[in-house]
Amino acid sequence: MSSFQINLSPLKEPLGFIKVLEWIASIFAFATCGCFKGKTEIQVHCSHVANSTVTAAFGYPFRLNQASFQTASGEELCGKKWSSYFLIGDYSSSAQFYVTFAVFVFLYCIAALLLYVGYTNLYRDSRKLPMIDFVVTLVATFLWLVSTSAWAKALTDIKIATGHNIIQELDACKQPEVTCYFDSVTSMGSLNVSVIFGFLNMILWGGNAWFVYKETSLHSPSNTSAAHSQGGIPPPAGM
Repeated sequence: MSSFQINLSPLKEPLGFIKVLEWIASIFAFATCGCFKGKTEIQVHCSHVANSTVTAAFGYPFRLNQASFQTASGEELCGKKWSSYFLIGDYSSSAQFYVTFAVFVFLYCIAALLLYVGYTNLYRDSRKLPMIDFVVTLVATFLWLVSTSAWAKALTDIKIATGHNIIQELDACKQPEVTCYFDSVTSMGSLNVSVIFGFLNMILWGGNAWFVYKETSLHSPSNTSAAHSQGGIPPPAGM
């Protein structure tokens, strides 16, 4: 195996430059989703209590069915123990799949960049490494499409589950002596950005597949053909 020797020239080529962009985009993908924390608030009114706010805090991995409502004092409100009421839905599978895959992509990009920069000759002279890189690129493109689509659908459901419709789902708000009004929910702009970066990653990986393919033996001429092109013995002419 050749020794590690830094060669920055691959970073000036599409193969290495796009890999850097993929590395950066993967960071934004899992950071904008995995670091989100928010809350939804409703106003509660009953005959002997003025408008009071109850809050349900939620965040990654978006197990909304474990996010209970809390009053400011932590006590009962309108004769209801609000901590026994929860948001509806569990979207952890889509969110965790998206974030976990983005983290794996982040790590793979680091390994690939080390190979490109530190073992340039080994990568270019090998038949297996470019082929493995090409297969991984194709699989990653497909998984970015799947994971981002699943997460985008989950995000739509999260917005519904934490929005105005929550009033219709809370049993406490269905009591005749209790009146509930939707107050607010934390902006989910960063989650929208995570979906955008998911599809951006898919485009980057899909576009980079061509440049990785050019490094494989499927595209590069064989040693025999290279020898012929350099003045070797020409193949016999057909009859």
